[in-house]
Amino acid sequence: MATVEAARHLAGFKDAGSTEFEEHNNPVVGLITEWVRSDGSVEKRTEETDLGGTMRLGAYDAVLKEGSRVAKIYGKTEISERHRHRYEVNVGYVKQLEESGVLFSGMSPNGELPEIIEIPDHPWFIGVQYHPELKSKPFEPHPLFASFVKAAVAQSRLV
Repeated sequence: MATVEAARHLAGFKDAGSTEFEEHNNPVVGLITEWVRSDGSVEKRTEETDLGGTMRLGAYDAVLKEGSRVAKIYGKTEISERHRHRYEVNVGYVKQLEESGVLFSGMSPNGELPEIIEIPDHPWFIGVQYHPELKSKPFEPHPLFASFVKAAVAQSRLV
């Protein structure tokens, strides 16, 4: 949803959306239709075929852009996070979104799948493809959650 928001309000795609909800003229997020299996073979699906296997599930690596907010939050440029989803950011929109001020600060190791977006000049606008809550604990919060709370506190003091 962060990508949809950025596409609508920064890149000017007023009709941007996700095909998870309905068809759009600018589907910045769409159903996974092709992926590489663990044995290296490629599987392809359409919206008409069984969706049971179209889920990206489990831990996946990501490479963070040097100097990005998320690289500073994690304190490193290589991470592994847990996924559970059927929809991905449409890479056909990456260039236009970056030209509008969005930074794709985390990508899959092969550079093909966006994992994290951020808006560098925003107090804290980070959107992730994975589920940080799956690695968070009450007394050991995920770094993104801790960073968000810290930024919210700092921002509240400006009011």
